[in-house]
Amino acid sequence: MRLRFLGTDSNEGTCPAMYVTDAGTYGVQGKPVTDPQALGDAVNLADDEAIVEIEPSLVRHLVAHYQEHHGG
Repeated sequence: MRLRFLGTDSNEGTCPAMYVTDAGTYGVQGKPVTDPQALGDAVNLADDEAIVEIEPSLVRHLVAHYQEHHGG
């Protein structure tokens, strides 16, 4: 799998960030959620999955890419 950078809101260019993969899925770079209570709220979290925390302002990169490539 390859990642293509969509954007970040960080001035230093570090996390959080959004990516699109060559498989047509999205990747999120952020801080892993490790709080047991928060993870207990997750629905059907598989052993090979993780919850990642990002700033709400990052979602605009995801929305813009989706609208551009999926018509809305």
